[in-house]
Amino acid sequence: MKSMPRLTVALSLLLAGTLAASAQQCGGDFKTFLDGVRQEALAKGMSKAAVDEAIANMQEDPKVLERDRAQGVFAQDWRQFATRMVNGYRLRKGKENLAKYASTFKHVEAETGVPGPVIASFWGLETDYGAVLGNFDTLSALATLAHDCRRPDLFRPHLMAAIELVDKGYLKPSQMRGAWAGEIGQTQLLPEEYVKFGTDEDGNGSINLRTDTPDVLMTTGKYIASLGWRRGEPWLEAVKVPANFPWQRSGLADKEPRSSFAALGVTKADGAPLENDNLSAALLLPMGRSGPAFLAFPNFEIYLAWNKSLTYSLTAAYFATRLDGAAPVDMGQPEPGLSVAETQQLQKRLIALGYDVGGVDGIVGEKTREAVRKEQIRLGLPADGWPTASLLQKL
Repeated sequence: MKSMPRLTVALSLLLAGTLAASAQQCGGDFKTFLDGVRQEALAKGMSKAAVDEAIANMQEDPKVLERDRAQGVFAQDWRQFATRMVNGYRLRKGKENLAKYASTFKHVEAETGVPGPVIASFWGLETDYGAVLGNFDTLSALATLAHDCRRPDLFRPHLMAAIELVDKGYLKPSQMRGAWAGEIGQTQLLPEEYVKFGTDEDGNGSINLRTDTPDVLMTTGKYIASLGWRRGEPWLEAVKVPANFPWQRSGLADKEPRSSFAALGVTKADGAPLENDNLSAALLLPMGRSGPAFLAFPNFEIYLAWNKSLTYSLTAAYFATRLDGAAPVDMGQPEPGLSVAETQQLQKRLIALGYDVGGVDGIVGEKTREAVRKEQIRLGLPADGWPTASLLQKL
Protein backbone atom coordinates (compact mmCIF):
# COMPACT_ATOMS: atom_id res chain seq x y z
CA MET A 1 0.00 0.00 0.00
CA LYS A 2 1.39 3.38 -1.00
CA SER A 3 2.19 5.62 1.95
CA MET A 4 0.39 8.93 2.30
CA PRO A 5 2.36 12.17 1.83
CA ARG A 6 3.73 13.43 5.14
CA LEU A 7 1.72 16.67 4.99
CA THR A 8 -1.49 14.74 4.36
CA VAL A 9 -0.75 12.54 7.38
CA ALA A 10 -0.05 15.58 9.54
CA LEU A 11 -3.26 17.29 8.45
CA SER A 12 -5.23 14.08 9.06
CA LEU A 13 -3.81 13.78 12.55
CA LEU A 14 -4.54 17.44 13.25
CA LEU A 15 -8.11 17.02 12.04
CA ALA A 16 -8.58 13.86 14.13
CA GLY A 17 -7.28 15.69 17.20
CA THR A 18 -9.59 18.61 16.54
CA LEU A 19 -12.60 16.29 16.15
CA ALA A 20 -11.69 14.39 19.31
CA ALA A 21 -11.34 17.61 21.25
CA SER A 22 -14.69 18.78 19.91
CA ALA A 23 -16.31 15.46 20.82
CA GLN A 24 -15.03 15.67 24.38
CA GLN A 25 -16.54 19.06 25.14
CA CYS A 26 -19.01 19.53 27.97
CA GLY A 27 -21.47 22.30 28.62
CA GLY A 28 -22.78 24.70 26.00
CA ASP A 29 -25.72 24.05 23.71
CA PHE A 30 -27.10 20.54 24.35
CA LYS A 31 -27.89 19.86 20.69
CA THR A 32 -24.33 20.78 19.72
CA PHE A 33 -23.10 18.47 22.46
CA LEU A 34 -25.20 15.62 21.05
CA ASP A 35 -23.77 16.28 17.59
CA GLY A 36 -20.34 15.68 19.10
CA VAL A 37 -21.59 12.50 20.77
CA ARG A 38 -22.96 11.25 17.43
CA GLN A 39 -19.66 12.04 15.71
CA GLU A 40 -17.65 10.19 18.35
CA ALA A 41 -19.92 7.13 18.31
CA LEU A 42 -19.72 6.87 14.52
CA ALA A 43 -15.93 7.26 14.68
CA LYS A 44 -15.86 4.28 17.05
CA GLY A 45 -17.49 2.14 14.35
CA MET A 46 -21.05 2.03 15.62
CA SER A 47 -23.76 1.87 12.97
CA LYS A 48 -25.53 5.07 11.96
CA ALA A 49 -28.93 3.44 12.53
CA ALA A 50 -28.06 2.45 16.11
CA VAL A 51 -26.47 5.82 16.93
CA ASP A 52 -29.45 7.73 15.55
CA GLU A 53 -31.84 5.47 17.47
CA ALA A 54 -29.91 5.93 20.73
CA ILE A 55 -29.61 9.70 20.42
CA ALA A 56 -33.11 10.38 19.09
CA ASN A 57 -34.77 10.88 22.48
CA MET A 58 -31.82 12.03 24.58
CA GLN A 59 -32.63 15.12 26.60
CA GLU A 60 -31.35 16.92 29.65
CA ASP A 61 -32.94 15.65 32.83
CA PRO A 62 -32.92 18.23 35.66
CA LYS A 63 -33.89 15.53 38.18
CA VAL A 64 -30.60 13.77 37.44
CA LEU A 65 -28.63 16.91 38.26
CA GLU A 66 -30.67 17.38 41.45
CA ARG A 67 -29.71 13.86 42.56
CA ASP A 68 -26.09 14.45 41.61
CA ARG A 69 -25.90 17.61 43.67
CA ALA A 70 -27.65 16.19 46.72
CA GLN A 71 -25.74 13.03 47.54
CA GLY A 72 -26.19 13.20 51.29
CA VAL A 73 -26.67 9.46 51.68
CA PHE A 74 -25.10 7.21 54.30
CA ALA A 75 -25.33 9.88 57.01
CA GLN A 76 -27.08 7.32 59.23
CA ASP A 77 -24.87 5.47 61.69
CA TRP A 78 -23.91 1.97 60.67
CA ARG A 79 -26.32 0.21 63.03
CA GLN A 80 -29.28 2.16 61.64
CA PHE A 81 -28.27 1.63 58.02
CA ALA A 82 -27.35 -2.04 58.34
CA THR A 83 -30.46 -2.91 60.33
CA ARG A 84 -32.65 -1.29 57.69
CA MET A 85 -30.85 -2.80 54.70
CA VAL A 86 -30.06 -6.30 55.99
CA ASN A 87 -33.64 -7.11 56.87
CA GLY A 88 -35.61 -10.32 57.14
CA TYR A 89 -37.01 -10.12 53.63
CA ARG A 90 -33.62 -9.67 51.96
CA LEU A 91 -32.07 -12.46 54.01
CA ARG A 92 -34.91 -14.87 53.25
CA LYS A 93 -35.10 -13.96 49.56
CA GLY A 94 -31.32 -14.07 49.22
CA LYS A 95 -31.13 -17.60 50.59
CA GLU A 96 -34.01 -18.65 48.34
CA ASN A 97 -32.18 -17.27 45.30
CA LEU A 98 -28.92 -18.93 46.31
CA ALA A 99 -30.79 -22.23 46.29
CA LYS A 100 -32.82 -21.49 43.16
CA TYR A 101 -29.76 -20.56 41.07
CA ALA A 102 -27.32 -22.88 42.85
CA SER A 103 -25.93 -24.37 39.64
CA THR A 104 -25.36 -20.92 38.13
CA PHE A 105 -23.69 -19.63 41.28
CA LYS A 106 -21.47 -22.74 41.31
CA HIS A 107 -20.42 -22.11 37.71
CA VAL A 108 -19.78 -18.42 38.41
CA GLU A 109 -17.55 -19.21 41.38
CA ALA A 110 -15.65 -21.83 39.36
CA GLU A 111 -15.05 -19.27 36.60
CA THR A 112 -14.37 -16.16 38.70
CA GLY A 113 -13.62 -17.24 42.26
CA VAL A 114 -16.41 -15.04 43.61
CA PRO A 115 -18.77 -16.85 46.03
CA GLY A 116 -22.52 -16.74 45.55
CA PRO A 117 -23.30 -14.86 48.80
CA VAL A 118 -21.00 -12.02 47.72
CA ILE A 119 -22.85 -11.56 44.43
CA ALA A 120 -26.23 -12.02 46.13
CA SER A 121 -25.43 -9.29 48.66
CA PHE A 122 -25.01 -6.71 45.90
CA TRP A 123 -28.00 -8.14 44.02
CA GLY A 124 -30.22 -7.72 47.07
CA LEU A 125 -29.01 -4.29 48.15
CA GLU A 126 -28.98 -2.73 44.70
CA THR A 127 -32.39 -3.82 43.36
CA ASP A 128 -34.03 -6.27 45.79
CA TYR A 129 -33.01 -9.09 43.46
CA GLY A 130 -34.27 -7.37 40.34
CA ALA A 131 -37.55 -6.07 41.73
CA VAL A 132 -36.60 -2.37 41.74
CA LEU A 133 -34.50 -1.50 38.69
CA GLY A 134 -35.00 2.28 38.65
CA ASN A 135 -37.02 4.33 36.22
CA PHE A 136 -34.61 6.97 34.92
CA ASP A 137 -34.00 7.00 31.18
CA THR A 138 -30.42 5.71 31.07
CA LEU A 139 -29.38 7.41 27.84
CA SER A 140 -30.75 10.80 28.91
CA ALA A 141 -29.27 10.43 32.40
CA LEU A 142 -25.80 9.73 31.02
CA ALA A 143 -26.09 12.46 28.39
CA THR A 144 -27.06 14.90 31.14
CA LEU A 145 -24.12 13.93 33.34
CA ALA A 146 -21.64 13.88 30.44
CA HIS A 147 -22.85 17.30 29.27
CA ASP A 148 -22.58 18.68 32.79
CA CYS A 149 -19.01 19.81 33.42
CA ARG A 150 -18.66 18.41 36.93
CA ARG A 151 -17.54 14.88 35.96
CA PRO A 152 -17.59 14.53 32.17
CA ASP A 153 -14.49 12.31 32.12
CA LEU A 154 -16.41 9.75 34.17
CA PHE A 155 -19.72 9.81 32.34
CA ARG A 156 -18.72 10.39 28.70
CA PRO A 157 -17.26 6.86 28.29
CA HIS A 158 -20.35 5.35 29.90
CA LEU A 159 -22.55 7.31 27.49
CA MET A 160 -20.57 5.85 24.59
CA ALA A 161 -20.91 2.37 26.08
CA ALA A 162 -24.67 2.84 26.49
CA ILE A 163 -24.93 3.63 22.77
CA GLU A 164 -22.82 0.56 22.10
CA LEU A 165 -25.37 -1.57 23.97
CA VAL A 166 -27.93 -0.41 21.41
CA ASP A 167 -25.50 -1.06 18.57
CA LYS A 168 -24.84 -4.61 19.81
CA GLY A 169 -28.55 -5.27 20.03
CA TYR A 170 -28.50 -6.09 23.74
CA LEU A 171 -31.11 -3.48 24.64
CA LYS A 172 -33.40 -1.09 22.82
CA PRO A 173 -33.35 2.55 23.99
CA SER A 174 -36.86 2.10 25.42
CA GLN A 175 -35.58 -0.77 27.60
CA MET A 176 -32.70 1.26 29.02
CA ARG A 177 -34.10 2.45 32.31
CA GLY A 178 -32.28 2.37 35.64
CA ALA A 179 -30.70 4.52 38.33
CA TRP A 180 -30.19 8.26 38.04
CA ALA A 181 -26.41 7.93 37.47
CA GLY A 182 -26.71 5.55 34.55
CA GLU A 183 -26.44 2.22 36.35
CA ILE A 184 -28.55 -0.45 34.72
CA GLY A 185 -29.67 -4.00 35.39
CA GLN A 186 -30.25 -6.16 38.44
CA THR A 187 -26.91 -5.34 40.05
CA GLN A 188 -26.78 -1.78 38.72
CA LEU A 189 -23.63 -1.96 36.62
CA LEU A 190 -22.57 1.01 34.53
CA PRO A 191 -22.62 0.62 30.73
CA GLU A 192 -18.83 0.24 30.34
CA GLU A 193 -18.95 -2.66 32.80
CA TYR A 194 -21.97 -4.10 30.96
CA VAL A 195 -20.10 -4.02 27.63
CA LYS A 196 -16.79 -5.31 28.99
CA PHE A 197 -18.01 -8.12 31.25
CA GLY A 198 -21.46 -8.89 29.84
CA THR A 199 -21.92 -12.65 29.37
CA ASP A 200 -24.73 -14.62 27.78
CA GLU A 201 -24.77 -17.19 30.58
CA ASP A 202 -28.21 -18.58 29.68
CA GLY A 203 -27.25 -18.98 26.01
CA ASN A 204 -30.31 -17.25 24.58
CA GLY A 205 -28.28 -15.16 22.14
CA SER A 206 -28.45 -11.88 24.03
CA ILE A 207 -26.99 -10.30 27.16
CA ASN A 208 -29.82 -8.75 29.14
CA LEU A 209 -28.90 -7.67 32.65
CA ARG A 210 -32.44 -6.48 33.31
CA THR A 211 -34.30 -9.74 32.73
CA ASP A 212 -31.85 -12.67 32.38
CA THR A 213 -30.72 -13.65 35.88
CA PRO A 214 -27.96 -16.09 34.80
CA ASP A 215 -26.46 -13.29 32.67
CA VAL A 216 -26.65 -10.98 35.68
CA LEU A 217 -24.86 -13.39 38.01
CA MET A 218 -21.98 -14.30 35.67
CA THR A 219 -21.47 -10.73 34.50
CA THR A 220 -21.42 -9.46 38.09
CA GLY A 221 -19.00 -12.20 39.11
CA LYS A 222 -16.63 -11.27 36.29
CA TYR A 223 -16.82 -7.60 37.23
CA ILE A 224 -16.07 -8.30 40.90
CA ALA A 225 -13.18 -10.57 39.89
CA SER A 226 -11.78 -7.75 37.75
CA LEU A 227 -11.59 -5.55 40.85
CA GLY A 228 -9.09 -7.98 42.38
CA TRP A 229 -11.13 -10.57 44.27
CA ARG A 230 -8.88 -13.18 45.88
CA ARG A 231 -10.26 -16.67 45.34
CA GLY A 232 -10.87 -18.76 48.46
CA GLU A 233 -10.28 -15.95 50.96
CA PRO A 234 -12.75 -14.38 53.42
CA TRP A 235 -13.87 -10.77 53.18
CA LEU A 236 -15.24 -9.90 56.62
CA GLU A 237 -15.72 -11.55 60.01
CA ALA A 238 -17.49 -10.36 63.14
CA VAL A 239 -15.19 -10.55 66.17
CA LYS A 240 -15.04 -9.95 69.91
CA VAL A 241 -12.45 -7.46 71.16
CA PRO A 242 -11.13 -7.32 74.75
CA ALA A 243 -11.61 -4.13 76.76
CA ASN A 244 -7.85 -3.61 77.08
CA PHE A 245 -7.22 -3.66 73.33
CA PRO A 246 -4.88 -0.88 72.09
CA TRP A 247 -7.58 0.96 70.16
CA GLN A 248 -5.14 2.99 68.10
CA ARG A 249 -4.47 -0.23 66.20
CA SER A 250 -7.99 -0.21 64.79
CA GLY A 251 -9.10 1.39 61.53
CA LEU A 252 -9.00 0.55 57.86
CA ALA A 253 -5.58 2.14 57.38
CA ASP A 254 -3.93 -0.06 60.04
CA LYS A 255 -3.52 -3.54 58.58
CA GLU A 256 -1.78 -6.34 60.46
CA PRO A 257 -1.54 -10.13 60.19
CA ARG A 258 -4.57 -11.90 61.65
CA SER A 259 -2.19 -13.58 64.10
CA SER A 260 -1.38 -10.15 65.61
CA PHE A 261 -5.02 -9.58 66.47
CA ALA A 262 -5.22 -13.09 67.91
CA ALA A 263 -2.21 -12.33 70.11
CA LEU A 264 -4.00 -9.21 71.40
CA GLY A 265 -6.99 -11.26 72.55
CA VAL A 266 -9.34 -10.74 69.62
CA THR A 267 -11.51 -13.80 69.06
CA LYS A 268 -14.29 -14.90 66.76
CA ALA A 269 -17.71 -13.58 67.71
CA ASP A 270 -18.55 -16.83 69.53
CA GLY A 271 -15.30 -16.76 71.53
CA ALA A 272 -13.45 -19.31 69.40
CA PRO A 273 -9.83 -18.46 68.59
CA LEU A 274 -8.93 -16.69 65.36
CA GLU A 275 -6.86 -18.47 62.74
CA ASN A 276 -3.21 -17.89 63.63
CA ASP A 277 -2.00 -16.92 60.16
CA ASN A 278 -0.52 -14.00 58.23
CA LEU A 279 -3.66 -13.01 56.32
CA SER A 280 -3.76 -9.21 56.34
CA ALA A 281 -6.63 -7.75 58.37
CA ALA A 282 -7.93 -4.46 59.72
CA LEU A 283 -10.12 -4.06 62.78
CA LEU A 284 -13.24 -2.05 61.94
CA LEU A 285 -15.28 -0.45 64.71
CA PRO A 286 -18.10 1.30 62.85
CA MET A 287 -19.58 2.65 66.10
CA GLY A 288 -16.54 2.73 68.34
CA ARG A 289 -15.14 0.32 70.88
CA SER A 290 -18.52 -0.38 72.54
CA GLY A 291 -20.27 -1.28 69.29
CA PRO A 292 -19.94 -4.09 66.73
CA ALA A 293 -16.46 -5.16 65.65
CA PHE A 294 -15.20 -6.79 62.46
CA LEU A 295 -11.97 -7.96 60.92
CA ALA A 296 -11.82 -6.83 57.29
CA PHE A 297 -9.58 -8.80 54.95
CA PRO A 298 -8.10 -7.89 51.54
CA ASN A 299 -11.30 -8.88 49.74
CA PHE A 300 -13.14 -6.16 51.68
CA GLU A 301 -11.35 -3.66 49.44
CA ILE A 302 -13.52 -4.93 46.57
CA TYR A 303 -16.61 -3.65 48.38
CA LEU A 304 -14.99 -0.23 48.67
CA ALA A 305 -14.16 -0.34 44.96
CA TRP A 306 -17.85 -1.02 44.26
CA ASN A 307 -18.99 1.83 46.51
CA LYS A 308 -16.60 4.18 48.31
CA SER A 309 -18.97 4.66 51.24
CA LEU A 310 -17.65 2.74 54.26
CA THR A 311 -21.21 2.50 55.60
CA TYR A 312 -22.51 0.88 52.40
CA SER A 313 -19.45 -1.33 51.91
CA LEU A 314 -19.48 -2.67 55.45
CA THR A 315 -23.22 -3.30 55.21
CA ALA A 316 -22.87 -5.18 51.91
CA ALA A 317 -19.97 -7.26 53.22
CA TYR A 318 -21.83 -8.04 56.45
CA PHE A 319 -24.93 -8.97 54.43
CA ALA A 320 -22.81 -11.42 52.42
CA THR A 321 -21.54 -13.07 55.62
CA ARG A 322 -25.14 -13.48 56.80
CA LEU A 323 -26.13 -15.07 53.48
CA ASP A 324 -23.10 -17.31 53.92
CA GLY A 325 -24.42 -18.53 57.29
CA ALA A 326 -22.93 -16.15 59.86
CA ALA A 327 -24.98 -15.23 62.93
CA PRO A 328 -26.22 -11.66 63.48
CA VAL A 329 -23.49 -9.41 64.81
CA ASP A 330 -23.67 -8.23 68.42
CA MET A 331 -24.43 -4.50 68.09
CA GLY A 332 -23.18 -3.83 71.64
CA GLN A 333 -23.96 -0.62 73.51
CA PRO A 334 -22.19 2.11 71.54
CA GLU A 335 -21.98 5.67 72.79
CA PRO A 336 -24.37 7.88 70.78
CA GLY A 337 -22.80 9.44 67.72
CA LEU A 338 -23.20 12.92 66.31
CA SER A 339 -25.99 14.40 64.23
CA VAL A 340 -25.26 15.48 60.66
CA ALA A 341 -24.95 19.11 61.79
CA GLU A 342 -22.64 18.14 64.66
CA THR A 343 -20.52 16.02 62.33
CA GLN A 344 -20.18 19.00 59.98
CA GLN A 345 -19.10 21.10 62.96
CA LEU A 346 -16.56 18.43 63.90
CA GLN A 347 -15.22 18.28 60.35
CA LYS A 348 -14.77 22.06 60.27
CA ARG A 349 -12.76 21.91 63.49
CA LEU A 350 -10.64 19.04 62.18
CA ILE A 351 -9.94 20.96 58.98
CA ALA A 352 -8.91 23.96 61.08
CA LEU A 353 -6.47 21.64 62.86
CA GLY A 354 -4.93 20.71 59.51
CA TYR A 355 -6.65 17.43 58.72
CA ASP A 356 -7.97 16.32 55.35
CA VAL A 357 -11.42 14.90 56.09
CA GLY A 358 -12.61 14.85 52.49
CA GLY A 359 -15.01 17.76 52.85
CA VAL A 360 -17.68 19.02 55.22
CA ASP A 361 -20.47 16.60 54.31
CA GLY A 362 -21.75 15.44 57.70
CA ILE A 363 -20.80 11.82 56.90
CA VAL A 364 -18.36 9.95 59.13
CA GLY A 365 -16.12 8.50 56.41
CA GLU A 366 -12.74 6.91 56.82
CA LYS A 367 -10.82 10.20 56.52
CA THR A 368 -12.90 11.73 59.30
CA ARG A 369 -12.39 8.62 61.42
CA GLU A 370 -8.62 8.73 60.94
CA ALA A 371 -8.52 12.39 61.98
CA VAL A 372 -10.68 11.63 65.01
CA ARG A 373 -8.37 8.76 65.94
CA LYS A 374 -5.34 11.03 65.86
CA GLU A 375 -7.09 13.65 67.99
CA GLN A 376 -8.17 10.98 70.47
CA ILE A 377 -4.53 9.93 70.82
CA ARG A 378 -3.48 13.55 71.32
CA LEU A 379 -6.13 14.02 74.00
CA GLY A 380 -5.33 10.76 75.77
CA LEU A 381 -8.65 9.13 74.86
CA PRO A 382 -9.28 5.58 73.59
CA ALA A 383 -8.49 5.95 69.90
CA ASP A 384 -11.39 4.05 68.35
CA GLY A 385 -12.18 6.65 65.67
CA TRP A 386 -15.78 7.14 66.81
CA PRO A 387 -16.75 10.84 67.12
CA THR A 388 -18.94 11.66 70.09
CA ALA A 389 -20.37 14.77 71.73
CA SER A 390 -17.70 14.67 74.45
CA LEU A 391 -14.94 14.62 71.84
CA LEU A 392 -16.54 17.53 69.97
CA GLN A 393 -16.59 19.55 73.18
CA LYS A 394 -12.90 18.82 73.81
CA LEU A 395 -11.99 20.08 70.34
